[in-house]
Amino acid sequence: MLASTPNVAAIFRSCHVLPTLQTGSSARCISSRANVIFKDAKSAEFLAAVGDKESLSLLGGLPEVVVTGRANVGKSSLLNSVIGRRDLLFTSKKAGRTQTLNFFRVGSPPGRLVVVDSPGYGARGRPEWGDLFNHYLETRKQLCRVFILISAAHGMTTTDEAMLSSLNAQIQSHDGICWTLQAIITRADALKTNGRAQINQIEQDIFRVAPTCLPPIVTSCPSKGIPFGIDEVRESISHACRILP
Repeated sequence: MLASTPNVAAIFRSCHVLPTLQTGSSARCISSRANVIFKDAKSAEFLAAVGDKESLSLLGGLPEVVVTGRANVGKSSLLNSVIGRRDLLFTSKKAGRTQTLNFFRVGSPPGRLVVVDSPGYGARGRPEWGDLFNHYLETRKQLCRVFILISAAHGMTTTDEAMLSSLNAQIQSHDGICWTLQAIITRADALKTNGRAQINQIEQDIFRVAPTCLPPIVTSCPSKGIPFGIDEVRESISHACRILP
């Protein structure tokens, strides 16, 4: 990592549309194929909760994506919707509930890919969680993409900016990094007026801080109502893991 880049562990304790998507029938075909990978939600399985660097080497095989974000940004709700199981990840209004790297297999055994849920950073984050996350990013050969979640309601916070900057610097360092970076804007349903302008501002902030970031996906996973953006997230995961061309 570049020396001038904020350390990930420090970020954890601080304060304490896919590119060139096809349209029409081609886009629907790709989205349908991506959903096939996630269609058997009952076969999705929790594999392990990893709280130390040594245990990471015991897991491996399938391509992985990891999801990070500020504490209480809606990560568990999003992942439950993407994986298709409301009960797979525990959702809580209490920030800092996730304290380990949690690995979830998608697809019938032996599975197609693995989604990794990471501890939230920010006010409830702890430096040791950041140390583990940073080690995972630097050493995980099967990691294909890092998704960072940004709340539409709060916009980009200083901790979001620090994390984005750190991830962008790791990619630009070319130091054995083979994963890509993409932002997901969550809770877009919380925007009542001038929502498009607020989303545009968040997108501009993302590209200003992290030029290597892929175009963000806008999502909503309300407890009541119809979610949106889920197909796009599934498609992005499938492309990143090279399951879709």
